[in-house]
Amino acid sequence: MEFTNVNQLPRSTLRTLWTRFAFGARPGARLGAAGLNRRKFVVALYFPSMRITDVDAVWLHCPIPPEQQHVSDFGRITSFDMTLVTLATDTGLTGYGEAKAGVGSAAVCASLVTCVREELRPLLVGQDPREITRLWERMYNGPRDHYALARGRAFPILGRRGLTVAAISGVDMALWDVLGKSLGCPVVQLLGGACRQAMPAYASGGWADEAGIGQQLLGYVDKGFRAVKMRVGVMDGHVDASVARVRAARRALGPQIKLMADAHGTYSAAEARRFCDGVADCDLFWFEEPVNPDNRDAAAEVRAYATMPIAAGESEFTRFDFRDLIQHRAVDVLQPDLAICGGITEGRRIAALAEAHQLALAPHLWGSALSFAAGLHLAFASPSAIILEYSLGANPLLRELPEEQVEVRDGMIAAPVKPGLGVTPRSEFVERYAVRR
Repeated sequence: MEFTNVNQLPRSTLRTLWTRFAFGARPGARLGAAGLNRRKFVVALYFPSMRITDVDAVWLHCPIPPEQQHVSDFGRITSFDMTLVTLATDTGLTGYGEAKAGVGSAAVCASLVTCVREELRPLLVGQDPREITRLWERMYNGPRDHYALARGRAFPILGRRGLTVAAISGVDMALWDVLGKSLGCPVVQLLGGACRQAMPAYASGGWADEAGIGQQLLGYVDKGFRAVKMRVGVMDGHVDASVARVRAARRALGPQIKLMADAHGTYSAAEARRFCDGVADCDLFWFEEPVNPDNRDAAAEVRAYATMPIAAGESEFTRFDFRDLIQHRAVDVLQPDLAICGGITEGRRIAALAEAHQLALAPHLWGSALSFAAGLHLAFASPSAIILEYSLGANPLLRELPEEQVEVRDGMIAAPVKPGLGVTPRSEFVERYAVRR
């Protein structure tokens, strides 16, 4: 009998394959109900062929209760939004990914949904999901992908930046998720394995005014974090107000806690220099996104002037944007967002740039559990990664969407071990917050 779906395999066949190939299995090992998960370990062995049967996307819009909202330069944050990408295969395995329409919390994701369904899906259905690099090039180069592969250089579509690349990011995540599940191993293993058993995490938040910022950040320290990040910039009205908040934060934290400041790209070069002067003795671990990301010359000017490291990259697309940042000598810490920059495939290329240029890597992990997991796997696989972002803003997409929970213990996060990305969206959550149009 020919089987077309792993779920059709009889227990006797699964038991034989498991005994033969799975790690640590012994002859006669029982295949109980929990053991049916062993199907994931034998897919690639039993099915030399695997095909994509469908690719879909849905916009999730999650309101944030008023008492949990915060205010930044983006205004009052009343919701968290994401585009959930689902990729189905003929083996019964499903992969999940995230595409972002905004670098922060709230965004309109309707265009991303359309892009995935109408532009990318036709390129993917019927393809082998394990051929991830080829499929990435197919999506990025469009109808000229065969020229690109034949000549060894990109022939990108018009959407080589922006929402199309964000949509590709979500699909790419789902492809890596399927590959990991099919082999029964975490994505980090596919990227070469974890470089360390655990990594430090920093608490990301810090919107309070000068009077309250110390208490707010100490609240993060009380949760076990030894590094914290606060927001500065145009939201404070004047550079000197930002400086005062940072100085108040450092007084409250003392010298042992790492402190970062994020301006969300809202300063001019002159304002950024004034800020650097004002906080020069505050020992900032980094100064993030000081100026408009499109102003490379200003970014380079600030980096040359500053005495603290400069971090940037959360709103950049593809390795080419990061190459430009590096060539302009505008950055010390690369911060790709894998739901924006091109997914895990492009993320590993960006990590390679960091490694080659002796720069640090700290992926932007402000998003759902899926983009968090993707960045987590990449960070653990890269020797250049130094720290992980953990949002302490209200974020139901990080804490309520997944069946699994990220554990931060004493400010540390352990290397991922579950197959694929290790994130299973709750169907009831998706149904509740899906935007149907």
